Amino acid sequence: MFSFELKRILVVVLGAAFNALSLNLFLIEANVYASGFTGVAQLLTSIFQDFLGIPGVSTGLILFLLNIPVAILGWYKVGKGFTVYSVISVGFTTFFLEVIPVLQLSGDIILNAVFGGVLGGVGVGMTLKWGASTGGLDIVAMILSRMKDRPIGIYFLIINSAIIAIAGLLYSPENALYTLLTLYVTTRVIDAVHTRHEKLTAMIITTKAADLEKAIHAKMVRGITTLPAKGAFTQQDKNMLVMVITRYELYDLQHIISDVDAQAFTNIVQTTGIFGFFRKDDK
Repeated sequence: MFSFELKRILVVVLGAAFNALSLNLFLIEANVYASGFTGVAQLLTSIFQDFLGIPGVSTGLILFLLNIPVAILGWYKVGKGFTVYSVISVGFTTFFLEVIPVLQLSGDIILNAVFGGVLGGVGVGMTLKWGASTGGLDIVAMILSRMKDRPIGIYFLIINSAIIAIAGLLYSPENALYTLLTLYVTTRVIDAVHTRHEKLTAMIITTKAADLEKAIHAKMVRGITTLPAKGAFTQQDKNMLVMVITRYELYDLQHIISDVDAQAFTNIVQTTGIFGFFRKDDK
């Protein structure tokens, strides 16, 4: 278990390095903006420097400050483990943003937008794949989604649309279009590295249904439907557990199943919509 957590931390740190490289080597000098709170931090830095005449404001510092209240909310509303790894990600992203020099490797804004999006997508995708997040908007979207029971993607769309609109107003419509290109590339890369679907359905075939139910409920706030099943080849009696989870919970579910029943068969499919209660404590 310790080795898994160590690998998880190393992956989060590596993801933070990719995010920082995306900003400092491609996006910042080109005035092209990343998604989420990282893009908000970029915008605030640009406003301080270009419109308020306050030079030297650090994007990393602003990103860190924006995430403080969000981390506190996440601790109480989302989960301690998820929030801890998100804080680690934000902390190392801030560190790398400070130590990696801001350079302009290319004068071509399209190259900056594309390569910045690729590096950012790799950083976010690998972080999500190991059960953490890059903080900020991920946590805010999860909290709002649980409060309103709406898809997480709606809140990503609202924040990112605001970033694109402000980029166009402050600089030029071209900057907004290039920012849109970066967001598109980032999303496509995240799709390739880790599932981007907001909700997933897990169908778990196991001979240890009771133990697995108990382990899942101890760590995840999710309802489970248990159905009788039988192996067609072995004729062995089993159970099938069906549950809907968010993409952030996939890592935890994989390791719960591995710990309780390493022989279980699990099928993960995209869920396009749900009706009725989603959480086990919904009333």
